[in-house]
Amino acid sequence: MQGSPHCCAPGHPRAAAALPAPADAAARLPGADVQLIKPTLREKREPAASEISVPAGPGRGLAPRRGGTGREGPGRAGPERAAASPPQGGPGRTTPPALPPRPGPPPAAFPLSSLAADAAPLPSEEEASQRSGGSLRVVWPLVTGLCTALLCLYQAVRGGAAGEGAAEAEAEAGSVPLLKGSALLLLGCLLARCCGAAGGGPRPGGVRAAAAAAGSRRGLLENFHARQLRLSPHVLGHSKAHVGRVVAELVRAAKGLQPGPLALGLRGDFVRIGSAYEQHKVRSPDCFDILVPLRLPPRLEPQPRSAEGLGPHGAFLCGLRARAGWPRRYRPFAEGFCVELQGHSHLSSGLVLRWFQGHLQRCLGAVRYRLRERCRISLAACPGRPPTLHIVPCSDYVCCHISMAVRLIPAIPLGDALYLTALPPEGPSLPQGPQPPEALWGLNASRQEQRLLGWLKEQAPASSCHLKCLQILKGLRDLRGQGLEEPFCSQWGRVLSSYVLKTALFSLLLQGPLEAWDERFLVERLEDLVLYLRGCLRKQVLMHFFLGNPSLPEALALPRFLKEAAPVNLLAAFDGPTLDLAAFQLINTWIQAPHIIRMYSSPRYLRPAPAPCRHVAEAAQEPPGE
Repeated sequence: MQGSPHCCAPGHPRAAAALPAPADAAARLPGADVQLIKPTLREKREPAASEISVPAGPGRGLAPRRGGTGREGPGRAGPERAAASPPQGGPGRTTPPALPPRPGPPPAAFPLSSLAADAAPLPSEEEASQRSGGSLRVVWPLVTGLCTALLCLYQAVRGGAAGEGAAEAEAEAGSVPLLKGSALLLLGCLLARCCGAAGGGPRPGGVRAAAAAAGSRRGLLENFHARQLRLSPHVLGHSKAHVGRVVAELVRAAKGLQPGPLALGLRGDFVRIGSAYEQHKVRSPDCFDILVPLRLPPRLEPQPRSAEGLGPHGAFLCGLRARAGWPRRYRPFAEGFCVELQGHSHLSSGLVLRWFQGHLQRCLGAVRYRLRERCRISLAACPGRPPTLHIVPCSDYVCCHISMAVRLIPAIPLGDALYLTALPPEGPSLPQGPQPPEALWGLNASRQEQRLLGWLKEQAPASSCHLKCLQILKGLRDLRGQGLEEPFCSQWGRVLSSYVLKTALFSLLLQGPLEAWDERFLVERLEDLVLYLRGCLRKQVLMHFFLGNPSLPEALALPRFLKEAAPVNLLAAFDGPTLDLAAFQLINTWIQAPHIIRMYSSPRYLRPAPAPCRHVAEAAQEPPGE
């Protein structure tokens, strides 16, 4: 390349200094400890990656390399360099004419590693500060120990030189200066270390350690989510499909056994709700929730109203209104399903629940015969609880071999995808009043929650981690509950129920930009969720997300009933000490999350891997094209 001659090329004025001398010339040099090189014939080839030619401008040759045999420093030159180097001049010196090429072996290329070692970059300011800090941390303890040893030696020599009586006096009088000197040296060491730590701001080593700790924490949470919490889409899909078929058969059979047109009956459909259908189910797809809408007699309409002062927060009463008055023919229905309260007839959740359990039990025989080749089913009914349908699949039908429990919840439809359901019996104790507890209902807005999750999925980034944060927090709650004792263990699960965690997540999502919930910020967003929930527990306030919330997006198009309802505090049923203890345990669980996860990550705590799908295995064995 023109304009930048290579010093290693033949004919260059400094070629004699860069190229090895011929064998005969090297042998004639007195006192030169060099190895004779036989000239070999080399074919023309492209230069290897390990060979490099260093350009040298006018008046500048190759920099002498440090170390090695037969190499000289910058201030002295060997006989070969003295014979070949041009005279050094000032800035205006000229380059002497090129020497003719001299016979000998081809020029030897310099290895890339040696040049890289010669041209090693100087340490950066960050590395220099780290080295200086490390050297100070090593030097100060050494200086302290050396000075202490010298003081002890001096005291011993001084005490031995004196007499016995004088030695005792000196020992008593010299022990105090010795202790003072040691204390002063230790104090100086501590002050120097403190000044060194506070003088340069945050140390690069500390920042790197914090980043490494954050990366380790994220990796542990990701592994915990992948191994113990995340559900296989294949297994979950098979389970949901099988549950849908079995429930459809049961609802169809129950609808065909209607007692009469003026009695309570099934509408004929069912609504899938719960975490399994909202993509945040954890551990195993073995539990599902299904709403079974009921049908009231013709010309009867439900009229819900708040039970404020008559029951817990968020409870409702379901009144009935007849379009043309209450005719005499509706009297059997009112006597079988209604209770009198404040001079009005209200639909009883307890009476409806008992009828629903008996009605499904009567239909179970026909369904069990139809599904005998697919699975074995049974119905468990407890007083005050929705019936639970247990499904044990046959090995030839469901490939995943998972026994499932399906809660069938009777629901009174209100319109706009809102339903009234019976309150669970494990709720907080009700205040004393004239009304029976079975007259109260709870509002179910699961369809609105699914719409909200769909809207968030459209607005948030494709790699959003809000559902993963909810799953990890539910997993940590379950692990922590295994180490708690009664009576707080049962209160821990009620205070941090899945609905409370989901409500806190919804509230936090609408407070900031959704772009901040990218997968890269998993640990930060999870910590924000924990801190937000701890603040709610300390304040003893976490409002219902849909009831009376004016800050909801207009795109959700909520029903008027939800907008006009009174706000409900989900934590009002718990006392202050319980919520304070729950807040303490929650933040303690987040701090000790790595320890808790490792403690319960032994094989006996891990869920077994699902069996491989029989249909997938058969499809893999089939030849292509069939």
